[in-house]
Amino acid sequence: MRVCVIGTGYVGLVTGACLSHVGHHVICVDNNEEKVKLMKSGQTPIYEPGLSEIMQSGIQSGLLEFTSDLKAGVEHGEILFIAVGTPAMPNGESDTRYVEAVARGIGANLTKDYKVIVNKSTVPIGSGDWVRMIALDGVKERQAVGAGGSTIGTPGAEVDFEVVSNPEFLREGSAVYDSFNPDRIVLGSNSKRAIELMQRLYEPIVRRDKAENKSLPPVPVVVTDLSSAEMIKYAANAFLATKISFINEVANICDRVGADVTQVAKGIGLDSRIGNKFLQAGIGWGGSCFPKDVSALIHTADDYGYEAQLMKSAVSVNERQKLITLEKLQHELKILKGKVVGLLGLTFKPDTDDLRDAPSLQLIEQLNRLGAKVKAYDPIISQTGMRHGLSGVIVETDPERLADGCDALVLVTDWRQFQELDYTNMAKLMAHPVIIDGRNCLDKAALEAAGFRYVGIGR
Repeated sequence: MRVCVIGTGYVGLVTGACLSHVGHHVICVDNNEEKVKLMKSGQTPIYEPGLSEIMQSGIQSGLLEFTSDLKAGVEHGEILFIAVGTPAMPNGESDTRYVEAVARGIGANLTKDYKVIVNKSTVPIGSGDWVRMIALDGVKERQAVGAGGSTIGTPGAEVDFEVVSNPEFLREGSAVYDSFNPDRIVLGSNSKRAIELMQRLYEPIVRRDKAENKSLPPVPVVVTDLSSAEMIKYAANAFLATKISFINEVANICDRVGADVTQVAKGIGLDSRIGNKFLQAGIGWGGSCFPKDVSALIHTADDYGYEAQLMKSAVSVNERQKLITLEKLQHELKILKGKVVGLLGLTFKPDTDDLRDAPSLQLIEQLNRLGAKVKAYDPIISQTGMRHGLSGVIVETDPERLADGCDALVLVTDWRQFQELDYTNMAKLMAHPVIIDGRNCLDKAALEAAGFRYVGIGR
């Protein structure tokens, strides 16, 4: 099938590359010429395991192309994915201006050939009908220009399209895997024709053609209306964020009563009604999805006269949890002014270069405020030399440089590499060998044997 993906961030680029890998002819559109040039060469502008190889394979086969020409992309695609960013505004509402611009641009280039416009971006509930309206506005504006300023005939009469909501559930660092091994595919539309086209598109993935375990049953496909599909995305992320905030509250109680939250999580996770995922206590959630999606759902509830108290509490707990390591540092070192603190990890999670709303940023800000000198080592940030958005921190090139002269280390991101560091040597380089395990992922006994004073979360 012929596919156009507009926007090449995490979602758009991974979606386009993976759809080409299952045999579809995909054109990815982005208005950044330098980025398009980079992607045409087979290089990815983001760090995502396995993505570069799939991109290069798609380019070589001719099934994956990149362009800045929106018109060419719209003309090519039977299915047009909108995959641009919807960042949160200060009031928590989603910023949909990029979605609006793309929808209008699609409308301005629609023809009489039938198209399906797919909302892949996470958009507020009700955006399906809104995108249809904006696309029709684009058609009307084109008609007005073509008629010398006056519209002739019925606006949109010569175009034929439907809008589908197809939310993404990709995890950064596992996005390629998730594309071929999804838990479910959600399709929202009242159009049987549009749904059938989307089912054809996803047939190779439903069959698990590129899945790691091809013996599993077909991927479940949830067919529903537009609003319900949009709500599924928000509800899923809000629930997972709430689950993390819950176990962090339990961890804080464990710290006070002498219990071990890792054992508590194991005990409750064995309950089939609860499950063991997202029960790892730590320093809170961040990234590009949870914060903005929970805030957007709270804002939607407010718009319709309902106060989402549970979700507001989940956000409140998370904001406090981001600074739990600061409290532990103060307990261990007392006065932080003039102390040197080293951060192991900067990104909001491992296997990504994403710093959006990462707990490390707030920690750096508060440590600077209290007069501490902050250093950091991150396997990706240190390697790439990325410094955008980072201030008040010295980014070191290896773990030993990080440890040298530090009064304490804080594990911020649970990179697998941090399990295998030479902690014995690092302890010898430190002024005070203290480590705060902000993700409860290190071996306490091994670190104590290496000479560290180990402090976990809720342990």
